[in-house]
Amino acid sequence: MGLLAFLIIGGLAGWLAGTIMKGDGFGVVGNVVLGIIGAVVGGFLFGLLGVRSGGFIGSLITATIGAVILLYAGRLLKK
Repeated sequence: MGLLAFLIIGGLAGWLAGTIMKGDGFGVVGNVVLGIIGAVVGGFLFGLLGVRSGGFIGSLITATIGAVILLYAGRLLKK
């Protein structure tokens, strides 16, 4: 069940990040995959800062911030 929740939160985060970072993006599927990877990145970065997120909403916020960071970095590299 944990893996399924992780994939759902990552997918939602990727979609939210794609909506927040309007523009070309990487398509729906690309943004969802980026959201799943962003969940890992966001968790890592928040861990370094000592910020703990719990529950569905906290995890979604963490994953969304990680996905936005990855989308931003991806756009910089894409140029």
